[in-house]
Amino acid sequence: MTETTLPANQWTAFLAQQAQPAAGAGDGAGSADFVAALGSLGLLAFSGADAASFLHNQLTNDVEHLGAGEVRLAGYCTPKGRLLATMLLWKSGDAIMLALPRALLPAIQKRLQMFVLRSKVKVQDLSEQQAVIGLAGGRAAAALQPWFPDAPARPYAKIDNAAGTLMRLADGAGNMPRYQWIAANDTAIDAWPALSAALAPAAEAAWMLGDIQAGVPQITLATQEKFVPQMINFELIGGVNFKKGCYPGQEIVARSQYLGKAKRRMMLATVERKDANAADAATLAPGLDIFSGDDPGQPCGMIVNAARANDGSISCLVEIKLAAQESGAGAIHAGSADGPLLHFHPLPYSLAESAEPA
Repeated sequence: MTETTLPANQWTAFLAQQAQPAAGAGDGAGSADFVAALGSLGLLAFSGADAASFLHNQLTNDVEHLGAGEVRLAGYCTPKGRLLATMLLWKSGDAIMLALPRALLPAIQKRLQMFVLRSKVKVQDLSEQQAVIGLAGGRAAAALQPWFPDAPARPYAKIDNAAGTLMRLADGAGNMPRYQWIAANDTAIDAWPALSAALAPAAEAAWMLGDIQAGVPQITLATQEKFVPQMINFELIGGVNFKKGCYPGQEIVARSQYLGKAKRRMMLATVERKDANAADAATLAPGLDIFSGDDPGQPCGMIVNAARANDGSISCLVEIKLAAQESGAGAIHAGSADGPLLHFHPLPYSLAESAEPA
């Protein structure tokens, strides 16, 4: 059974009346403490007696043992193990919630619905009924105190109360805490004036930049079916459980884990301001091929996500052949062999592979 409720979105209408950040303002690390409306994210609720077991058999992570106070990353794959979506999942009352890009949501909802069959599962799109707000920086927890006196103390922990769900996600650059608040539209509208007074209002790109700096990828329309989870480090950040049993693509994902060393990984890179002109900013986007000077005739990888920082540079997560990045002989360029030069930086986690995945 599927329900899609589309009432007038008071939250979106409210935001349209607010002063918007100036072009480039709040988009990067220069705004250490900020709040942003995350309008590109949608919400699906799965309820019913079989909701947990149904999602457990569809997603890359363990849903049946999901704790009430935790949030998990998960992926949804094709039978060939290619990611159709990456998402957050958590319990909210009697429902299991998924947060994923709105651009992907209708097709993902329809595909999942095809497999419900006789299971006791109800799927509801709550994207228009609830707001998603991102908050980052050392002052974010204090700004949230009127609604959440105690913020989650560690990444991927959450707190529920009458104001909604507050989760802490992967820290940004410099161990900057980052929180995502899921609230009813009227609660978000009431809270926004105080939040935007305590923290700098920012464009949604500021939140994406934090994800990039944390090494947390997001599948988009341009990158659907391009990667198995390991190609974008998804198992390294807790998005894959190798002991949970079957799901679409599970055999491929497991084979990629246990048979041989990974040959492709996701790296953090930047394009410096002098190379990141207006034309490049438009083209440096998910799905753009990247090229090595050693072999300019064919791509060696692809941009996964990209966002502009306050200093004018563009930060990217790029999927790349390890041999191309490690050789050091040929520079890596975006778009073509003579496109913007990519400068690589360490990720906040190790790329070392575990012999016994969790």
